[in-house]
Amino acid sequence: MKEDYYDILGISKGASESEIKKAYRKMALKYHPDKNPDDKEAEEKFKKAAEAYEVLSNSDKKARYDQFGHQAFEGAGGFGGGGMNMDDIFSQFGDIFGGAFGGGFSGFGGGGRQRVVKGSNLRIRVKLSLEEVANGVEKKIKVKRKKQAPGTTYKTCGTCNGTGQVTRVTNTILGRMQTASACQTCGGAGQVIDKKPADADAQGLKVTEETVSVKIPTGVVDGMQLKVTGKGNDAPGNGISGDLLVLIQEEDHPTLKREGDNLHYDMYVSLPDAVLGTSKEIDTVTGKVRIKIDAGVQSGKILRLRGKGIPSINGYGKGDLLVHINVWTPKTLSKKQKEFFEEMKNDEHFEPKPESSDKSFFEKVKDMFS
Repeated sequence: MKEDYYDILGISKGASESEIKKAYRKMALKYHPDKNPDDKEAEEKFKKAAEAYEVLSNSDKKARYDQFGHQAFEGAGGFGGGGMNMDDIFSQFGDIFGGAFGGGFSGFGGGGRQRVVKGSNLRIRVKLSLEEVANGVEKKIKVKRKKQAPGTTYKTCGTCNGTGQVTRVTNTILGRMQTASACQTCGGAGQVIDKKPADADAQGLKVTEETVSVKIPTGVVDGMQLKVTGKGNDAPGNGISGDLLVLIQEEDHPTLKREGDNLHYDMYVSLPDAVLGTSKEIDTVTGKVRIKIDAGVQSGKILRLRGKGIPSINGYGKGDLLVHINVWTPKTLSKKQKEFFEEMKNDEHFEPKPESSDKSFFEKVKDMFS
């Protein structure tokens, strides 16, 4: 089981933004590769801390993690922060360390390493049926993404000599100060176009269509965003590809309504069926099932089918299917039917006699959410 992000940083779930940042800085400084050369265990802890910070420092990601845990970001293709490499970490979180490692947190050896450029992300919307949400599904999606055009070659940028950064020294009242910024010539990539085919853009990239396989885990919710690492647009030169962001859109079901992990089904029964009892077939997310309706069933009764709802995205079992009984009263009657019910007006069997076990509407609603 994957380690809890709060445990990795040694903080509580109610930690503030500044406490999260402080805890990450402390961990990353302790396990930074410059302080722990050739120490694989320290490097792994360094990556885990960065992955935890990536999620907990983002309010949207933190909210999804608090609600759904690791499964909010996981799945085939690398959803979420998992699989972060050093380039990801150094490019995303460098500003948090200031000059702690001699000229900025740019990588091993105190800033002498080439800055890595990441390609832009792509976002797509995927529609899922309720059955697909409940059972999980693998989707084959056609994506138009920018990739390096065949025949494109790059050469070292003459402005920054391949470092991706330009250092400037200015005289101030406090003395000479040195600052580093991304090279404007190469955009921080450290490389510029040498040769490119005619159909490539100014960065040597070309739009191509690619089929991407995305495994959607069970229990996802409408509006959830999954990430497929490396399936966004390529970056020029030796940069790393962006990510493909998959936004989940849940389609309405014709008969079932979702509420969290539970499902609701409205069943209408005729007056004779309510009096005499019957059995009926209903929809579930795993197929149809037949349920028994006892004689004398009351309108408003809720039948609970345990485990027939949606699997929890955290893997904590399944929700239930709640069948709401509605006794249908006919609006028009034949003369013979009217005469029958006229005779039944004073019949003791038709007099309402609620028992203590017949719960009120509010009690039923309370039970539904308990």
